[in-house]
Amino acid sequence: MSAADFQATADKVRTMSPPSQEDQLELYSLYKQATVGDCNTAAPGALDVKGKAKWSAWNGKKGMSQDDAKQKYVTKAKSLGV
Repeated sequence: MSAADFQATADKVRTMSPPSQEDQLELYSLYKQATVGDCNTAAPGALDVKGKAKWSAWNGKKGMSQDDAKQKYVTKAKSLGV
C-alpha cells in the first residue's frame, strides 16, 4: 500500500456522501490509526457523546500497525463505493 494510494482514497472519502454512523466511525478510527498510531488522548467526558464514540472507535484499534490500518481503510472505503 503506497502512501499515495492511501491519500487518494482519503481524498475521495472526504467528498463522498456521508455513510452510516457506524461506517463513519470505522473510517475515522482506521484513518487515525493509520496516520497517528495508537490513541494518544484522554477519553472525553461522558457528556461529549460524539467525542466519546470517536475516541472509543479509535482506541479499539490499539495495537494495529499503521500499514494494516491503511490497508483496512482502503478496503472499507472501496466497500462503500469509493
